Amino acid sequence: MKRAYKYRFYPSPEQAELLNRTFGCVRLVYNRALEARTRAWAVDRQRSTYGQSSARLRS
Repeated sequence: MKRAYKYRFYPSPEQAELLNRTFGCVRLVYNRALEARTRAWAVDRQRSTYGQSSARLRS
């Protein structure tokens, strides 16, 4: 049997600001990884694994 739960979250202004900053950082990291993977495919026709993408982001 599958179940689903719905929750509501009413953040304080400080929490909302922290969430906005966090999601902004996540979006930036995702877009950079996607750009690197897209560039690797367009230039070298090479696929990137998760590990390779993660290593590229750390450098």
